[in-house]
Amino acid sequence: MQGGSVSRASIAKQTGLSKQTISEIVRQLEEEGWVQETGRTSGHVGRTAVTYELVPSAAYIVAVDLGGTKVRVAICDLSSHVFAEETEPTHPAGGQAIVAQIAALCWKTADKGGVARNKLRIAVVGAPGAPQPETGRVLLAPNIAGFDQMDVAGALEQALGFEVMLENDVNLAVLGESWLGAGQGIDNLAFIALGTGVGSGLILNGQLVRGATNAAGELGFLPFGADPFEPESLRAGAYERKVASVGIMARYRDAAGHDATVPAIFERANAGETAAVAVLDETARYLARGIGAIAAVANPEKVILGGSIGARPELVERVRHMLPLCFPYPVEIAASVLGNHAALVGAAAIGLSHLHNTLFGTETPESRISLPPANAVSLREALL
Repeated sequence: MQGGSVSRASIAKQTGLSKQTISEIVRQLEEEGWVQETGRTSGHVGRTAVTYELVPSAAYIVAVDLGGTKVRVAICDLSSHVFAEETEPTHPAGGQAIVAQIAALCWKTADKGGVARNKLRIAVVGAPGAPQPETGRVLLAPNIAGFDQMDVAGALEQALGFEVMLENDVNLAVLGESWLGAGQGIDNLAFIALGTGVGSGLILNGQLVRGATNAAGELGFLPFGADPFEPESLRAGAYERKVASVGIMARYRDAAGHDATVPAIFERANAGETAAVAVLDETARYLARGIGAIAAVANPEKVILGGSIGARPELVERVRHMLPLCFPYPVEIAASVLGNHAALVGAAAIGLSHLHNTLFGTETPESRISLPPANAVSLREALL
């Protein structure tokens, strides 16, 4: 039903439920305003069947992308139409202050889009680090103070008054790119976000890989780059200390004898400055090594580079050149299509899929996301 008008027989086939059960579910959903009759099937031999579709305004999803510097909120309906989006600097106090900020930003965005607050049914929040479903805490997120000491999911549900799902932000990004971005149609896909930190999301055989404690893809903790036995490497990660923004600026300081921001380093490299060019070359070597590590274990067909640093074309081209020098199998390298909205798109996908599963009381086949391509395009255009 997410793909448009569909008959009860088709829903039964997709979900594996009996036609009688589907008829009862559809009747109840129609009474409650979730679905509506759209016509009858045509072009088939034999009897026609009544077709139904979801009522787009029956519920709304809140998609949240929480980062160390910014928090973004978007609200979309069941047809993937985005009604409003808002962005603010992340509250520096962390913890409960960020919970209150997300709630306030949610209400502000709903009001901006003319969406009644009682129609908001679920919030999907992407956060850096490893969310823990059992406790609601978020581990391995040093840029978000206090989230490792509190039930973040519980606090958000109390503040918002409806269901909240916590997910790693880069996991949402790889889902977003898989749905609407550079990874469409690819079942074995990796996404690497490189900026102030570094992380990765992985889809294998069409399934999102989370790991035992939701920490799969914490690329920053690869045990190379800086010394992994140094105390700082246990906090920020040995690899992150070298490949992310702090490492890039430190290498430039050593090479040039003075400080510069990462954007300035890219500008100077493009202008031909020797020190800046050497820094970007070395950064690409580190990034190629990280991709090689992922490829050796997971064998993705494609790796998408995102984040404020990772998606820069100067770096993407360097990585394409460097990777074959350190890894023997071909891996396609691409820049993110969705940019800083990848996690928001992934959050919308998770929310829509979850509401669909809730309505029909079953999981989508093989837990794959099946969403409407036509309306999905409008989601991408609205966010970009």
